[in-house]
Amino acid sequence: MDAGPPQVRPEHQRFANDADLSARNLGQNAQKYLNQPVVVSNRPGASGAIGTMSVRTAPADGYTLLAARIATHAILPAIDTRTPYKWNDFTFLSVLEFNPYVCAAKSDSPNKTMTDLVADIRKNPGKLNFSTAGAGTLQNLGPQYLFALAGLPKDAAVGIHYKGSPELVTSLLAGQVQFVCNNLGTLLPQIQSGALRGLLTATRNPLSELPGVPTARTLGWAEFEKLAAWSALVGPPGLPGEVTSRWADVLGKLSRDPEWLAGNEKLGGIPGIRSAADTERFVREQFELYDGLVTRLGIRE
Repeated sequence: MDAGPPQVRPEHQRFANDADLSARNLGQNAQKYLNQPVVVSNRPGASGAIGTMSVRTAPADGYTLLAARIATHAILPAIDTRTPYKWNDFTFLSVLEFNPYVCAAKSDSPNKTMTDLVADIRKNPGKLNFSTAGAGTLQNLGPQYLFALAGLPKDAAVGIHYKGSPELVTSLLAGQVQFVCNNLGTLLPQIQSGALRGLLTATRNPLSELPGVPTARTLGWAEFEKLAAWSALVGPPGLPGEVTSRWADVLGKLSRDPEWLAGNEKLGGIPGIRSAADTERFVREQFELYDGLVTRLGIRE
């Protein structure tokens, strides 16, 4: 390999992460530009903190990188004071992709639009339920942010916690809750089948997969666009310039790579490759967003 990090040994180039599918899509396609294997290592536990710390404390030699997620770098550091790292204890390389955030109701709901739903919540405070995967998850914080933007109190509707995304959808279909906000990939099959109705997308532009579903901006809540799940590529603090330059070159090529783009589409993601400086700025804004929400809700641990 010309000007770049040392030749990467297969047993050393690893992505310790929560974002297994995103990391595998990256690794599979990046290795053809690196001219060397990339090994993906999934290290779950402590809401991603274990895998994240394994990269935080790894040698700054370019052999160990992290597919960071919104949970590890925005929500967890904001909500849990025991998190053993800060959001910016890393060398930022690039955002990888975004997963659109969507709100939906059951297809036979009397609330045909998001405007109807907000009006119903305002008229009946504390009477409607939404499903979440826990207090410190995007499924819970998203509706809470929407309440704030709409001028509603934090307890305007009640979050009912379930174990994971499949149960969030099942609870909505069963009528146990009246709406849910989650990643597009989780909700899209049920929306396309007609079982659920999309109410809102937290995207700048309408989604081709959801024709007729309005964006938050068109409804007057442009700030809601800040909500999306995402992955980013980061390394230990102090990565050498030759490593960051090499990855900037590889990521630039990936942004035009048909196979990497197809992998993103299959996973329901929108490509988001950007500069290291823009990535650090973006992650800072995400941390500050959720830090403010956690303060508003009084759920900091």
